[in-house]
Amino acid sequence: MANFINPLLAANTPLLEDNTSKISVKQLICAGVGSLLVGAALKKTGHDKAGAFIAGLAIPMLTSACYKKIKEKKSENFNKSTDITGNYY
Repeated sequence: MANFINPLLAANTPLLEDNTSKISVKQLICAGVGSLLVGAALKKTGHDKAGAFIAGLAIPMLTSACYKKIKEKKSENFNKSTDITGNYY
């Protein structure tokens, strides 16, 4: 991710991969589904605003999990790359 506001600060800003590298895909999916369930339970008990807020946290968690899974798959495919003749490099 580039820092378009001030390019001189680009070296000091952490990337998304650095922040979420400690959390596995399975943990992100469980947290996303859990927040959906807690949000639904809060809405059922009448706490509509709190339920909407907690359920709204599920989308960023689940998209982060999908991003990490796609990134892992692409890195696996990159390691198995071949040239035109079929030689691995």
